[in-house]
Amino acid sequence: EQTKIERFAAHSRVPVINGLTNEFHPCQILADIFTFIEHRGTNSEGKPDLASLAGKTVAWVGDGNNMANTWLQASEILGFKVHVSTPGGYEVDQSIAGIRSSDSYQVFKDPLQACAGADLVTTDVWTSMGFEAENEARKKAFAKWCVDREMMAAALPDALFMHCLPAHRGEEVEAEVIDGPQSVVWDEAENRLHAQKA
Repeated sequence: EQTKIERFAAHSRVPVINGLTNEFHPCQILADIFTFIEHRGTNSEGKPDLASLAGKTVAWVGDGNNMANTWLQASEILGFKVHVSTPGGYEVDQSIAGIRSSDSYQVFKDPLQACAGADLVTTDVWTSMGFEAENEARKKAFAKWCVDREMMAAALPDALFMHCLPAHRGEEVEAEVIDGPQSVVWDEAENRLHAQKA
């Protein structure tokens, strides 16, 4: 829980890093943004540039979980937009995410519409750690939220696909997508190491 890590940090004499809580996953999003910049974020001189993310669109397809919350926070800071599509009952809780403005995101009932024109399509497992008892109910609820070739075709032609891994091929993502040419999941996984070291 986020409150536990915050209490821990308040009483620690050394820095405390949030590697993962139920509410947020900043280390993963830092790696994801790093990966996106490596592949698509250069300035006019061809050099990596954080500012190049402004105006881009990230499609989040799946659970309104810690990853979704942190993508929304990053979008407010860096000036890109997040298209969020979740099944009913699994939406992002704005009070947890701490979103101050709806300018940086848009909600879509249809995941295909969320992917339309996106620069990046990303997802996560349908059942996060600690929710295993809900696995069967989630499989039914999320059946239309499997990132497939049609969703990737709706995104921009050079759109990337990301997943924080481990992934369940045939559930939240088709094998043809995660193993396809638009997928950068292995670069993304490697960049977790670099983000953590930084």
